[in-house]
Amino acid sequence: MGGSPVVVPYAAYLRVYEPLAAFPEPERGHWYRYAAAGSCRTAQDELRQSLAGLVPVPPIAVPVHESADAFVAVVGGVTHVCPWRTRLRGWLALEQFGQQLPPSVLDAMLPPVVRRQAAADHDSWRERNPDARPWIRTATWHVPVRWFVLVADEEREYEPAGAGESKEPVMRYRTPMVQARRRVARGLRVLKDALDDGGPLVDGLVDVGRWLEEFHPRSLVELDYGGLVHVMGPDALAEDRSAADVAEGLAALRAGDSAAAGVAYERLTERWRAVRELQFSS
Repeated sequence: MGGSPVVVPYAAYLRVYEPLAAFPEPERGHWYRYAAAGSCRTAQDELRQSLAGLVPVPPIAVPVHESADAFVAVVGGVTHVCPWRTRLRGWLALEQFGQQLPPSVLDAMLPPVVRRQAAADHDSWRERNPDARPWIRTATWHVPVRWFVLVADEEREYEPAGAGESKEPVMRYRTPMVQARRRVARGLRVLKDALDDGGPLVDGLVDVGRWLEEFHPRSLVELDYGGLVHVMGPDALAEDRSAADVAEGLAALRAGDSAAAGVAYERLTERWRAVRELQFSS
């Protein structure tokens, strides 16, 4: 098969793009020059870079040096950047894998000695950078329901393969930070009023809301389907209105119509259950 040898992981991304003014010097100067140079890196570029470390033996679980790359978005004449921070995200991903995978599977992927060294490096780095946070969150084989609370159906951008600047299909939402925070607050009020015990959806939304508070108020929030576009297919993508389903469900809960909320939620969960089940197909 021709083309790139890299297999596209089926992951979605939640990204924050901050305006240049949000960064202290000398980092601000770096990103200014980076954007001015017309550096246009794509998600595929980041993917190739992150997977390259898995080729050596033993594999490099986390990059030795932090990435100097970022995604760039110019909106309303204002340049925003979303640093990749692949080293920090690598450490966080290792922690997540350790909680989700059986030890035998984890040992096959990354030897214990590699994981122990990565954990020690992370602890040392965290002592020097206690306030660090990633600009990008990742979810594999689905888009978390809580992410859709941040965006609206009218912000949906879908470009089939070959329709835009990229040859790859694109499915994403972009919204101003102030809107995302407002929607989180409204969603939490509705869910807490409607649900007795809160549940994982409330906990997850609280976590996302706290993360958003770490960034400049004039940032942009982007929900990108990423590699999921390759498994969902054009028909499913064209019909996907997940943000509208979440908004409909929250509106029904606000109105006290739990039956209508259940219908919207079931429609949403069935759609994403079908996507997640594809990871087990041959």
